[in-house]
Amino acid sequence: MATIGTRLFTWWRGEQVGEDQFGNRYYREKGKPTGPTGRERRWVVYKGKPEASKVPPAWHIWLHYTTDNLPDQQELPNADWQEEHLPNLTGTEFAYHPGGSIVKGGTRQKTTGDYEAWKP
Repeated sequence: MATIGTRLFTWWRGEQVGEDQFGNRYYREKGKPTGPTGRERRWVVYKGKPEASKVPPAWHIWLHYTTDNLPDQQELPNADWQEEHLPNLTGTEFAYHPGGSIVKGGTRQKTTGDYEAWKP
Protein backbone atom coordinates (compact mmCIF):
# COMPACT_ATOMS: atom_id res chain seq x y z
CA MET A 1 0.00 0.00 0.00
CA ALA A 2 1.59 3.24 -1.14
CA THR A 3 1.43 6.52 0.75
CA ILE A 4 -0.83 9.27 -0.52
CA GLY A 5 2.21 11.15 -1.84
CA THR A 6 3.42 8.15 -3.81
CA ARG A 7 -0.06 7.55 -5.17
CA LEU A 8 -0.38 11.16 -6.34
CA PHE A 9 3.12 11.21 -7.87
CA THR A 10 2.43 7.89 -9.59
CA TRP A 11 -0.87 9.12 -10.99
CA TRP A 12 0.57 12.45 -12.09
CA ARG A 13 4.10 11.57 -13.30
CA GLY A 14 4.24 7.76 -13.52
CA GLU A 15 4.14 5.43 -16.47
CA GLN A 16 3.60 1.75 -15.60
CA VAL A 17 6.19 -0.44 -17.29
CA GLY A 18 5.33 -3.81 -15.81
CA GLU A 19 4.11 -6.07 -13.06
CA ASP A 20 5.77 -9.07 -11.41
CA GLN A 21 4.41 -12.42 -10.26
CA PHE A 22 3.63 -10.98 -6.80
CA GLY A 23 1.41 -8.22 -8.18
CA ASN A 24 3.92 -5.43 -7.54
CA ARG A 25 3.70 -2.69 -10.19
CA TYR A 26 6.77 -0.92 -11.58
CA TYR A 27 6.85 2.64 -12.85
CA ARG A 28 9.15 5.12 -14.49
CA GLU A 29 8.81 8.85 -14.78
CA LYS A 30 7.19 10.07 -17.95
CA GLY A 31 8.46 13.22 -19.61
CA LYS A 32 11.73 14.95 -18.83
CA PRO A 33 13.76 13.15 -16.11
CA THR A 34 13.79 14.98 -12.78
CA GLY A 35 15.88 12.54 -10.75
CA PRO A 36 18.74 13.85 -8.62
CA THR A 37 21.37 12.79 -11.16
CA GLY A 38 19.37 13.69 -14.25
CA ARG A 39 18.05 10.16 -14.73
CA GLU A 40 14.45 9.07 -14.91
CA ARG A 41 12.95 8.09 -11.60
CA ARG A 42 11.99 4.43 -11.17
CA TRP A 43 9.89 2.99 -8.41
CA VAL A 44 7.73 0.09 -7.31
CA VAL A 45 4.26 0.12 -5.76
CA TYR A 46 3.97 -3.03 -3.67
CA LYS A 47 0.86 -5.14 -3.57
CA GLY A 48 -0.01 -5.53 0.09
CA LYS A 49 2.63 -4.82 2.70
CA PRO A 50 5.76 -3.14 1.38
CA GLU A 51 8.52 -5.75 1.52
CA ALA A 52 11.66 -5.19 -0.52
CA SER A 53 12.47 -8.90 -0.57
CA LYS A 54 9.43 -9.39 -2.86
CA VAL A 55 11.24 -7.64 -5.73
CA PRO A 56 12.57 -10.29 -8.18
CA PRO A 57 16.22 -9.99 -9.30
CA ALA A 58 15.40 -8.83 -12.84
CA TRP A 59 13.26 -5.98 -11.51
CA HIS A 60 15.85 -5.14 -8.83
CA ILE A 61 18.61 -4.53 -11.35
CA TRP A 62 16.24 -2.37 -13.41
CA LEU A 63 15.19 -0.32 -10.37
CA HIS A 64 18.83 0.29 -9.43
CA TYR A 65 19.89 1.37 -12.94
CA THR A 66 22.17 -1.63 -13.45
CA THR A 67 20.38 -2.11 -16.76
CA ASP A 68 17.90 -0.13 -18.81
CA ASN A 69 16.32 -3.35 -20.12
CA LEU A 70 13.02 -4.40 -18.63
CA PRO A 71 12.87 -8.00 -17.33
CA ASP A 72 11.19 -9.31 -20.48
CA GLN A 73 14.21 -8.03 -22.45
CA GLN A 74 16.79 -9.57 -20.10
CA GLU A 75 18.29 -13.03 -20.16
CA LEU A 76 19.12 -13.84 -16.55
CA PRO A 77 20.01 -17.49 -16.03
CA ASN A 78 18.53 -19.11 -12.94
CA ALA A 79 21.21 -20.67 -10.76
CA ASP A 80 20.53 -24.12 -9.35
CA TRP A 81 20.83 -22.75 -5.79
CA GLN A 82 18.05 -20.18 -6.24
CA GLU A 83 14.81 -20.83 -4.40
CA GLU A 84 11.31 -19.41 -4.56
CA HIS A 85 10.65 -16.27 -2.55
CA LEU A 86 10.00 -16.76 1.15
CA PRO A 87 8.51 -13.74 2.91
CA ASN A 88 10.26 -12.07 5.82
CA LEU A 89 9.18 -14.11 8.84
CA THR A 90 10.51 -11.75 11.51
CA GLY A 91 7.91 -11.23 14.22
CA THR A 92 5.95 -14.34 13.33
CA GLU A 93 5.86 -17.75 14.99
CA PHE A 94 7.94 -19.07 12.07
CA ALA A 95 10.86 -16.67 12.66
CA TYR A 96 14.32 -18.15 13.23
CA HIS A 97 15.36 -18.31 16.88
CA PRO A 98 18.87 -19.67 17.53
CA GLY A 99 19.72 -21.75 20.56
CA GLY A 100 20.08 -19.49 23.60
CA SER A 101 17.37 -17.14 22.38
CA ILE A 102 15.05 -15.82 25.09
CA VAL A 103 12.15 -17.19 23.04
CA LYS A 104 13.69 -20.67 23.32
CA GLY A 105 14.30 -20.52 27.05
CA GLY A 106 17.43 -18.35 27.13
CA THR A 107 19.95 -21.13 27.81
CA ARG A 108 22.52 -22.45 25.45
CA GLN A 109 24.74 -25.47 25.45
CA LYS A 110 28.26 -25.12 26.78
CA THR A 111 30.99 -25.57 24.21
CA THR A 112 34.66 -26.34 24.42
CA GLY A 113 36.64 -23.13 24.51
CA ASP A 114 33.58 -21.29 25.82
CA TYR A 115 34.05 -17.63 26.58
CA GLU A 116 34.25 -16.04 30.01
CA ALA A 117 32.15 -12.97 30.62
CA TRP A 118 34.15 -9.84 31.33
CA LYS A 119 33.77 -8.40 34.82
CA PRO A 120 34.97 -4.88 35.57
